[in-house]
Amino acid sequence: MSSLQSVIAEWEELETEFKELEENHKNYVSKVDEVKNLQAKCVNGIAHQRYRMKQVADNLKKYGKSNDQEIASLYQTIEERKTQFREFEDVLPHKNGIYLSIVLGQVNVSLLSKKDKYLYKQDYEKFKLIVSTISMVLAFCLLFFISSRYLDAAYHFLLVWYYCTLTIRESILIVNGSRIKGWWVAHHFVSTVCTGVLLIWPDGVTYRLFRQQFMIFSVYLSFVQVLQFYYQSGCLYRLRALGERHNMDITVEGFQSWMWKGLSFILPFLFGGYIFQFYNAYTLYHLAFHPQSELQVPVVCFMFFVLASGNAWTTLLVIREKLKSRLQESKPKLFRMKSKYKFNWNNNKETTKVL
Repeated sequence: MSSLQSVIAEWEELETEFKELEENHKNYVSKVDEVKNLQAKCVNGIAHQRYRMKQVADNLKKYGKSNDQEIASLYQTIEERKTQFREFEDVLPHKNGIYLSIVLGQVNVSLLSKKDKYLYKQDYEKFKLIVSTISMVLAFCLLFFISSRYLDAAYHFLLVWYYCTLTIRESILIVNGSRIKGWWVAHHFVSTVCTGVLLIWPDGVTYRLFRQQFMIFSVYLSFVQVLQFYYQSGCLYRLRALGERHNMDITVEGFQSWMWKGLSFILPFLFGGYIFQFYNAYTLYHLAFHPQSELQVPVVCFMFFVLASGNAWTTLLVIREKLKSRLQESKPKLFRMKSKYKFNWNNNKETTKVL
């Protein structure tokens, strides 16, 4: 009987905890509804503010480039307000792009916490590291130990899945504020098509002639991607230690805007990969004239040429932009140094006159 009473007492205690849980859940549901209403008000408020600001800016254009201090101050305030709106939108839900809408529908993929965004970006980089390591090991085994078209097909399917997944993950990053260059988004779509064509390439003479070169390229590319991860991790650690997390915006594949310290270390490997892609296109161009060439040969040739050209051009543009911005930042320092030396020279000149 005492055991039955202890069971009943335990159940009564559980009932009390359940009522507390039920109350907490009701509060949670009401808070979620309240947050969604506030989100909608903020989104509509920002849209309204932008519309009214545009009207104000259009009215100001009637005055032309006036030197009036009040008008200049108003223009400056408008620009500052635009920056504030972007900061507000960082923690508000965003609409999915066309690609995400097709793949995921209208599922909300906005991460409202900066911590969650940072963790998702870290998970994105770890995903690339894991798959790149697996790809490097598999390509190495297929190059030196195994020669099977079926296993080659499995490897190509892994690459197709990998690049498809990257396109989805990158689209989610863009929705959450990562400023990824347009080419690097297109790059993974082109890579998906390229690996898909490799997957359906028949086991013929031209495939066998290109197979070894492609596997060497795959080993090198995977090695560079692993190298990029550890290089990025080192840069990221230094930035976090310096409290500069606001600079961690993605600009290009494996090459971010805050990665300028020790840049000479990673650039040769990147351009080595681009040269290898051009060499693949060159080899496939000659294979396209082979008597037993398949349709896949010129298609893959064109894909590699597009990838190499886009990668090299975009990286060079980013380097040019960063060098230009660095030069502009250094100009005030040079101006101050010139002014200092000019002042000292004038002082010496005046002293000479006195003497």
